[in-house]
Amino acid sequence: MSAADSSAGVDIDRVVVALAVVTVLALAARLVGLGTRPFHWDEARVGYWSLRYLDSGSFEYRPIAGGPFLYIVERHVFGLVGATDATARAVVAVVGGLSPLVALLYRPRLSDAETVALGGLLAASPALLYYGRFLRGDLPLAVFSLVVVGCAIRVIDGPADRTARYRYLGAAALALAVASSALVVATLLCVLAAAALTIDQRRLVGEGEGVGDRIDALLGRLRGSTREGLGALGVFLAVHLFFYAPRVNGSIRPTLGTVEAAFVGAARAFYGVRILGRRRGGEHELLPYLSAHAETLLGASAVVVGLAAVGFLVDRYGTGDTRPVVAFHAYWAGASLLVFPVLTEESAAWLTVHTVAPAVVPAAAAVGLLARYGSQGLARDDAVTVAVAALLALALAGQLGAAVAGTAYGPTTTANPLVHHAQPGDDLNPFVDDVSAAIEGNDGVDVLFYGSTFVASYDDTPEQPPVSDAWGNRLPLPWYLERMGAETGGVREMSELDAMEETPPVVIADASERSALSARLTGYESSTYRLSLWNREVVVFVRR
Repeated sequence: MSAADSSAGVDIDRVVVALAVVTVLALAARLVGLGTRPFHWDEARVGYWSLRYLDSGSFEYRPIAGGPFLYIVERHVFGLVGATDATARAVVAVVGGLSPLVALLYRPRLSDAETVALGGLLAASPALLYYGRFLRGDLPLAVFSLVVVGCAIRVIDGPADRTARYRYLGAAALALAVASSALVVATLLCVLAAAALTIDQRRLVGEGEGVGDRIDALLGRLRGSTREGLGALGVFLAVHLFFYAPRVNGSIRPTLGTVEAAFVGAARAFYGVRILGRRRGGEHELLPYLSAHAETLLGASAVVVGLAAVGFLVDRYGTGDTRPVVAFHAYWAGASLLVFPVLTEESAAWLTVHTVAPAVVPAAAAVGLLARYGSQGLARDDAVTVAVAALLALALAGQLGAAVAGTAYGPTTTANPLVHHAQPGDDLNPFVDDVSAAIEGNDGVDVLFYGSTFVASYDDTPEQPPVSDAWGNRLPLPWYLERMGAETGGVREMSELDAMEETPPVVIADASERSALSARLTGYESSTYRLSLWNREVVVFVRR
């Protein structure tokens, strides 16, 4: 039976309907309870600087702060609906929630069952779901990268006169991927490695004759006509300019200086910070990063990794013809196991996103194998085959569901393999409520940070990143304080605190300072909060 049925003269594409349902469920899974978990330090950085951009109207690309995509989009979101943990994460949640639709781009190279399976895995893979509810650029980079490859498939396989839209969409997605995260460099290296290995595999299986001519033909298809090629280039440059151009009073000035800053200046800044800066002391040991990456993958996404391995091995060594789309994405995922730990500055669970995203394609191929096995059993009225297929499907679904429950909706503790150490260990809603009530109607400094842990020895009022270590130690509190419009200050010594004419209504210090400050801050109530899973606890004094 085909995927399209006709009822009352209306063609219904069941694959499209199935993916639409999966997309609705994916959006719901990401948007429900989106503000429950307190902001991670990285989320707080993005949220804080987005609020500062909203307030000042000034923005300039700073490589140390990551790609400009989230800052530009968040500024408009905050201006429209306000700033909360949920609204800040909504941008990434929507990108991740819509990701199952990317499967439609891969449809020419996949069966109907594989296409739906691809959408389902994009919706429910634990790493993609957890970091689809997290304010970082990793998930957008992964999704936009899949869109670029999917559009390339459509351009290569489609009729020459109907591929322009995919060429333009792919160019826009490429620009968005570049704007999402500096890790786009690692993604590009993985894609190039995957392409080389896929070509080599074709040669090894005896399909290498005329490979050079076929590559030339594929590149020609991707370029298209001169008009379409220039059009796609124009789309890429326009999107890149929109995100990388500096803003003054919230607007892009139409000058040559703006264009130079968006292209030459941004590239020079990226090279200086991400390349030269890393060469001057940014090295790290490789083996611990590799083992941590593999451990997180197996702990959170074992089902997807296992399915991807089966899909690739059956395609590579099975009796049927090999499919480049399966091999390419398997090699992409395999290359990411090495490339991302090498290039990243920190070993973190969000790196799994860049392995799982390409791995879902060979994983979908494995699900397709299971579907064919079951359908063949039905066709032969083989109850045993059908039962085995059903039990395997239930077991895989159960394991995937358990992984989702334990990670995306699991505890923010070290027991959760996807939780990073900079995730606050306590609920910060009481902090927000207490501080908001205490500073209402106050004139002058609302919140005072105390001690050398949080206050630098020099004037530390950052207008843009980078920031001092002392300011960074305050995270994620600057996001919450900026959100409520609190004016902050800082003193390093008790003598400075004693010299103040009036103590602000809120004082924040390292938890080790609690006893010393309790004697000084009479009339204040104190609470402690864990701002990370370990080694970061603060005491907050609030005037009664």
